[in-house]
This record gives sequence, C-alpha cells and structure tokens, in this order.
Amino acid sequence: MTALQVVVLAIVQGLTEFLPVSSSAHLVLVGQLADWPDQGLVLDVAAHLGTLLAVITYFRADLLRMAGAVCGLGRVDDVAQHRHLAFTLVLATLPVLLVGAIAFEAVSTYLRDIRVVAVATIVFGILLWIADRFAPASRNMERMSARPGLVIGIAQVLALVPGVSRSGITMTMARALGFDAVTAARFSFLLSIPVIGAAGLFGAWEVASGAVAVPWGAFWATVILSAAAGWACISAFLALLERVGLTPFVIYRLVLGAALLWIAFSAP
Repeated sequence: MTALQVVVLAIVQGLTEFLPVSSSAHLVLVGQLADWPDQGLVLDVAAHLGTLLAVITYFRADLLRMAGAVCGLGRVDDVAQHRHLAFTLVLATLPVLLVGAIAFEAVSTYLRDIRVVAVATIVFGILLWIADRFAPASRNMERMSARPGLVIGIAQVLALVPGVSRSGITMTMARALGFDAVTAARFSFLLSIPVIGAAGLFGAWEVASGAVAVPWGAFWATVILSAAAGWACISAFLALLERVGLTPFVIYRLVLGAALLWIAFSAP
C-alpha cells in the first residue's frame, strides 16, 4: 500500500469506528471510489490497536474507577456502582464473542458484499432514527444494570454483519430501552473496549501464526493515526451529541447507503 492509502484508511477507520455510521461502509466506499485494494490483515490489526488505544485513553478515569471497584478500593457507594458497571460490560460482551467465534468465517465469506453493506447501512440507520425519535430518554448510566446491558450486548451481535455498525446498533438498542443519548454513546464506547481488543488479538494471532510480512512503518503509522483520529472522534461526538442529537448521523447513513447502492448497481 502507498503512504496515501495508509494515511487515508487509518484516519477513516479512526473517525468512523465510534460513530453510528459504519466503519465497514466507509472503508468499502473509499476503496471503491479510489480503486484501492483491501488494506489486509496486518493493517486491520494496526487500526484495531489504534482505536483501542484511543478509547482506553479517553475513558481512562472510568476504567481506573472500575478496576479499583473490582479490587474493593474507593468509597462504598462508588465501589458498588462501578463494580456493577464492570460486571455489566463483561456480561454484555459475551454474546458477540461467542457468536463471533462461531460465525466469523461465514460472515467474512458471504456477507462482505457492497449490496449487503449498503442495505444494512440504510435499514439500521432508520432503526436508529425510530429509537431516538420515539423512545423516552429517562434512564442514565446509574440505571445501566445487567438486564439492559445484556440486551444491548445481544443486539451487538448484529454488528457482525458489515454495514450495521457496532456503535450504531448498541446506541439504537440503548435508546430503545429508554437511556438518554449520551449514556447510550458512553456505554457503547466502553463496550467497544473488549470487542475491539478481542478482534485485534484474533487478528494478531492470525498474523503471528502465518507467514505474513509486517510492514512495520505502515503498521505504526496506522496505529498512531487511527488512535489520534479515534480520540478526536469520541471527544467531538460526545460534545456534539447533546446539541444536535443522533438525527444528523441517521441522515448521513441514508446518504452513504444510497451512494453504495449506486456504486453497486452502476458497476459494469
């Protein structure tokens, strides 16, 4: 890959990993418009590492509080709350890890089609709008218990289909359950940590166990750029969310999905 491809794809991955707009759809769109080849497993691993560093860095205070609570450190009230949140995140992660381990090959083989990505981008964008428009916003992070957390985690399994968007489907379900948009986004971001970590570890194992040459310059450039873009994305998204809500991202998904359909059906 050229330096330009590495820069563009790393930034696109970092910016779209945490937004409810589907990073898969953007990578497909960029690749189709620029006629670039797939970035490959090595740079996938680098992008996952970068976005993982971004979300861990941004939520480091929350993670430290949860780690302290698990170890019994901190004030009594805070310990109970943060320990419960840590347990909820672990519980919510189990469904996608289980289904992903079973269905990864099938998803990679049969669902990485631009038409699938386009339709999923549109359909799940509409579902996001319905949940955000009609569900109440009466629950905050303190109300995030094991039951709603598990339901959100089960919904996250749908993100194995390219175009659904992991952050999009988790925010959709959180809003449908009555959590406010900021809580939905923060829980989605925290929930991304074990999922991105697991995906990165799986990719790293594939790289380590095969005879794949690692272009270390491109690898670390991808890590750094995707981490910087991811951190900026999380910060800007949470700041904008209270002012503009989720509707602009729904509109963006519809336009993106339509563009992908146009590309799919106009190709010779």
